[in-house]
Amino acid sequence: MVASSTADKVAEAVRPAVENAGLVLEEVKVAPAGARTVVRVIVDLGEDESGSLSLDQVAEVSREISDLLDVHPALPGAFTLEVSSPGTSRPLTELRHFKRARTRMVAVTLQDGTSFTRRLTAVDGDELVFDDGEQTVSHGDVATARVEVELKRAASIDESEFVDFEGSDSSDQMDDEV
Repeated sequence: MVASSTADKVAEAVRPAVENAGLVLEEVKVAPAGARTVVRVIVDLGEDESGSLSLDQVAEVSREISDLLDVHPALPGAFTLEVSSPGTSRPLTELRHFKRARTRMVAVTLQDGTSFTRRLTAVDGDELVFDDGEQTVSHGDVATARVEVELKRAASIDESEFVDFEGSDSSDQMDDEV
C-alpha cells in the first residue's frame, strides 16, 4: 500500500517505534500552523492491557518519534510534535477500544435506538458483556459508545490520617494566605 497523504507517510514512519514501545498507533494528524507544521500522534496501550499510559511511556515514545521525524523526508522544515493518549472522550468504535474499556462504565446506544449505561466486564469474541453477564450485546449492534468518567470520592478515606509536609503550619491554610 502506498501512503498518499503526509499523515499516512508519518504514520508509516513512526509505527515501528510505537509498536517497539509496546503501544498501538491510534491516529496521526498533520496540519499547517503558520510557518510550522503540527504533527499530532495519538498512542494507546495494547488491547489486553488495563489502566492508562504513564507520562514516562509517552515521553519515551515521543523522543523516539521526534528522532524519526527529524530525518523523515515527508516533513521538511520546522514542526511541532504532540504525542498523547486518546483520552476518555474518545468514542469506542473498534473492538479493541472496548477491550481497553473493560471494568469501566460505558454509555451505549444501539442501532435500534435503545440506550443504556452499564459496566463493561468482558469482551468475548464479538460480544460485549456488561455487568458480569446481565447484558450481552454484539459489537455490530452498537451505534455509538463512550466511557463514562466516574468521579466518586472514596467513602473510606479518613482525612485525620493525612499528614502535613514538614514545615507547613496547617493543612487548612490556603495557598494565598502567607
